[in-house]
Amino acid sequence: MTIYSAAIMLFLVMDPFGNIPIFLSVLSHVDPARRGKIIVRELLIALVFLIFFLFFGRFILAGMHITEPALGIAGGTILFLIAIKMIFPASNSTFVNDEDKDGDPLIVPLAVPMVAGPSSMTMVILLSTQYPDHQLSWLAALIISWSLGFIILVLSERLSKIVGKRTLKAIERLMGMILTTMAVQMLLTGIKTFMVSV
Repeated sequence: MTIYSAAIMLFLVMDPFGNIPIFLSVLSHVDPARRGKIIVRELLIALVFLIFFLFFGRFILAGMHITEPALGIAGGTILFLIAIKMIFPASNSTFVNDEDKDGDPLIVPLAVPMVAGPSSMTMVILLSTQYPDHQLSWLAALIISWSLGFIILVLSERLSKIVGKRTLKAIERLMGMILTTMAVQMLLTGIKTFMVSV
């Protein structure tokens, strides 16, 4: 696993293109002049969560006696399910309820779970557990993928108007297909590691 491949994997898991409609829906009631500030704030909060799990997640797993093969298989399974959902999206749930309309969204649902969700948290923990000597490399990969997602989501309104919803869906499905192959590889690696350790 290189910085390049880790950054691509994290970028695909964060799925910024797929998050554009949700961000726009959640922030639809917010003053347009303030939307940019809220998106920046939520993305920074998500980054803090992911950095925390990158450096301390493996200690949490160690305390729970979760082995590396189990984490690899679980991570691959989660990735595969996310990839299938990206390729074959169900209903367009907007994660908006009446409570959200009373004020600005804080942490939930934009920072967590839309950006720093269970899948992205699992991925950073998996990287830090399997390759603990490359923490700075994974931090760099995380910042690269987060920065790309940051640019896309900050420009979400413009991108939605320029490329249209159909193009965004096509991009998300393409990302889902790429993520499927990475998920299968992760599953195979986890199973192989388990078989060797038995």
